[in-house]
Amino acid sequence: MITAIDIKPLTNELPSHFADRVGQLYAKTVTTQHKKDNGQFFTPTEIAHFMAGLAKQTKDKLKILDPGCGTAILSSSLIETLAKRNDSLKEIELVVYETDQDILPYTQATLDYLTKWLKKYKIKFTATLDTNDFVLENKDCFQVSATLFSEPQNAIYDIVISNPPYFKIPKEDKRAIVAKSIVWGQPNIYSIFMMVATKLLKEGGELIFITPRSFASGNYFRAFREAFFQEIEIEHIHLFGSRTDTFDRDSVLQETLILKGKKQKLNGHLLSILVTHSNGIRDIESFTEKIYKTDELIDLKSKEKIIHLPTNETDDKVIKLFKSWAGSLHQYDIQISTGPVVSFRATQYLFEQYQNGTVFLVPLYQLINTAKMQFEWPVTKRNKPQYIQLCEETKSLLLPNKNYVFLRRFSAKDDKSRLVATPYFVDITQAEYIGVENHLNYIYRPKGHLERNEILGLAALLNSNLFDTYFRTFNGNINVSATELREMPLPPLEDIIQIGNQIILLNDFSQSKVDEIINNYFDIEHIFAYEQN
Repeated sequence: MITAIDIKPLTNELPSHFADRVGQLYAKTVTTQHKKDNGQFFTPTEIAHFMAGLAKQTKDKLKILDPGCGTAILSSSLIETLAKRNDSLKEIELVVYETDQDILPYTQATLDYLTKWLKKYKIKFTATLDTNDFVLENKDCFQVSATLFSEPQNAIYDIVISNPPYFKIPKEDKRAIVAKSIVWGQPNIYSIFMMVATKLLKEGGELIFITPRSFASGNYFRAFREAFFQEIEIEHIHLFGSRTDTFDRDSVLQETLILKGKKQKLNGHLLSILVTHSNGIRDIESFTEKIYKTDELIDLKSKEKIIHLPTNETDDKVIKLFKSWAGSLHQYDIQISTGPVVSFRATQYLFEQYQNGTVFLVPLYQLINTAKMQFEWPVTKRNKPQYIQLCEETKSLLLPNKNYVFLRRFSAKDDKSRLVATPYFVDITQAEYIGVENHLNYIYRPKGHLERNEILGLAALLNSNLFDTYFRTFNGNINVSATELREMPLPPLEDIIQIGNQIILLNDFSQSKVDEIINNYFDIEHIFAYEQN
């Protein structure tokens, strides 16, 4: 078997290409499960070169950090770019972190070659390969002393470039405990890497990351976004149209983006963001681009600080339409909550079929009962209980039987639509109470009653191509959180009622008719003309 020691650089080979070759060699020696456990997806050279090109530093001495470096392809690409572009560059100090013992010989081989390659540029170069855990090694940066007005002592880097590991960690993980100020629920390690990297940057330093899009919205990343935007001003975001192309060698299905930011604390300079877009890596150098005012993409005054990521003209127009609406669920005395029945915790009270006379049962609704504009109950399917016992132990889990809109909390990554809303009317069953399973959100009026036309209007809007397009501009994962729906702008309630009235008159709940009604009502056929061309 060929090892890292055996592989030699080719004549005039760039260090980044050498890093890519040794990375592919290493990948053949480990299992897919090993890569998954380590969140290890190597950066293709095209993306590495693109990310390197985003750096703007012109100092003659630079200190660079690459956490979770793999075979150091990002460091190599960045340093190649800087060496070729900046004649005055005299000294580079590179620190890379990597904890996978199996890959270290391959990483070291790249660093050795990078050292040799830089000699022709007469740049003094030192490289440190740190095998400690990046987050735990730098836990001091989360100390209270690192305030908005004083840099932590280890804020020493001019550039951080990274393709961090991606995997969820439990709340009791040491890294989650260290980063508890930005953690809520079950965190993903990549956001902690981003925050530590931010803390380690000097004022004016540059942050260049490729990560999943999931941090752009949702409760899990809210504390992260709050802290991140206090220190980093986003200058450039690159979006990919394809979810499979970015890391196709590893067969990764992931919505990713490249983010370039600058460390500038609360200066109020955040005026514009350049958004570029390519379908994948093969056309990454022939991207489309558009400059946005920052407040077109992020409302920094809001609690959520959701980031909208438009990829085309259609997305732009949809975002503008939504920003013109001033309504919301809260404004219309409507609330959204998550179903309280967690099946595995209530197993002894759940029944697949009605038990006549033995226990008192009420309906239980879950994903299989809901579809776009369609509700079906009961559905006979193994391990999908349709009833829950009404007793003292379950009363706190049950809801009063009244009008609701059910909304699926999860979608499959390849689903055509992220939003699946189902109208539910009290007269479907005579029960006084109902159970709603935890995989459903439910929309309701807490101190009152949702009218039939309000329910149908809301469900139609949520199921429409218009709302799905808007939702996808900020949601890059399969979760549909109640928090995001609470923040979503809505048209006037009178419009929602009129849409519901049209559906009642037509008595046609098909998706094509829903889209036709919504598009005609808001006169927006022109918005989706882009997609059809």
